[in-house]
Amino acid sequence: MCRWLAYAGEPVFLDELICKPEHSLVAQSLCAVEAKTPTNGDGFGIGWYGERAEPGLYREVLPAWNDQNLASLAHQIRSGLFFAHVRASTGTSSSRPNCHPFASGRWLFMHNGQIGGYLRLRRRLEALIPDALYDRREGTTDSEILFLMLLAEGLEADPLGALARTLAKVTEVMATAGVTQPLRFTSALTDGRSIYALRYASDDRPPSLYWRSGDAGGSGKAVSIVSEPLEEPETWQALPAGEVLLVGPDRQIRFEALDLHARAAE
Repeated sequence: MCRWLAYAGEPVFLDELICKPEHSLVAQSLCAVEAKTPTNGDGFGIGWYGERAEPGLYREVLPAWNDQNLASLAHQIRSGLFFAHVRASTGTSSSRPNCHPFASGRWLFMHNGQIGGYLRLRRRLEALIPDALYDRREGTTDSEILFLMLLAEGLEADPLGALARTLAKVTEVMATAGVTQPLRFTSALTDGRSIYALRYASDDRPPSLYWRSGDAGGSGKAVSIVSEPLEEPETWQALPAGEVLLVGPDRQIRFEALDLHARAAE
């Protein structure tokens, strides 16, 4: 499993969340406490928005704790909306195209979890990606397949519906193939304005996800979403399973229950 964070609020230097906290994302890459494995050393990535509509992206196969470029970039880049991810592979290779976040146009996506039986299902799942999007497939992960499926299912116009339809189709493929391993999907999506963070699993063990409103100065104009609290665990709230946390352009927060069957039928 992986660890990740998302931030929206007043612009801050990336290292304020990625590097500096006691249990920062870099610290979690070496010693996570709520993941299946403590080490997340199969690469990392950051995606951030600046003065252009499309995000900047930096991904590398080195462990996050051992890349001086990451520390230097995070110390210099200031952004009001960014993603960061440290990877623990669930079976695919450590390569730059397999590192999160994944980008397409103005969208960023990152994921913690797995599609049960993915290596058995990969060919069937890739067949669900339309030809118009398949050329964007660069890596070999189930996460990238999920992102391309989201785009195919109408992410631009209906993010919540795209999430439900994508997960419903993956669940159907798994059931048809007789896969009993769970689908686990704790993810974040953004178009550079809003963030959609979902904590979901087909069993009762969804990967952890927490959120907190308020920046380091307590202004309340920022929202941070993390796999594990960065510090002061008592100040973070766990996102219930099956819910989407939506952070709007005005940094207002709302919650939506994700009903796969109802939304997939829309």
